[in-house]
Amino acid sequence: MPKKKTKKAAAKRFKITASGKVKYAHAGRGHLLSGKTRKRKRGLRKAGIVCPADEKRILTLLQ
Repeated sequence: MPKKKTKKAAAKRFKITASGKVKYAHAGRGHLLSGKTRKRKRGLRKAGIVCPADEKRILTLLQ
């Protein structure tokens, strides 16, 4: 059986943490930032953790 290829689009968007969780960058930081509050922009800076329901699906893309 051939090796599984990594989906490069997913590899650019997600990273796996040391504990095995899947981390991603929040959307909404690209443009139109003047209309968003300081608090909202500050929250978007932090990485998000993928919920367990989606985690399994994303991990298969990264293998």
